Amino acid sequence: MWYYKKPKNMDINKANIIGTSVAMCIFLLCILIFIFRLYGKSGTEYFLGLVFLLASLPLIYLLFTASQFQRPAIYYVQISLMLLFIIIECMLDYILKIDFRSTRWIVITYAMLFFAGTGGMIGIASISGKGWSITSIVLFLIMAFLAFYQRTKTGM
Repeated sequence: MWYYKKPKNMDINKANIIGTSVAMCIFLLCILIFIFRLYGKSGTEYFLGLVFLLASLPLIYLLFTASQFQRPAIYYVQISLMLLFIIIECMLDYILKIDFRSTRWIVITYAMLFFAGTGGMIGIASISGKGWSITSIVLFLIMAFLAFYQRTKTGM
């Protein structure tokens, strides 16, 4: 029986596009969250945070398909750190609703995990090429600036 089998490189290209798209969405969502926080639009910020949590779904897919494409160990670390941050974000802000942003050691740990996870997304996006690498670095820097700026202005 004759059948068509997709070449493996088409599947890896799909995974690369998914990874890049998720990374770009994460950066853009974080930028928007920080902007809306600066303008005191907590309802919009909350909604965007829920959309941000949905980024975990394609990240889980990428994690489970990584071995199929023989990804390096750093790929697993990058995705795992972002997933860990999303889980902690979900627990603290959406499930337990803990006001942790006034406790310095928790904020420092939270920020370290945030920047480790989002920094790893630069690596995930860069798999798709130099242009995506540059774009992700620029978005990361904008996001980082807004994260510190809004923290200074709002205390959150």
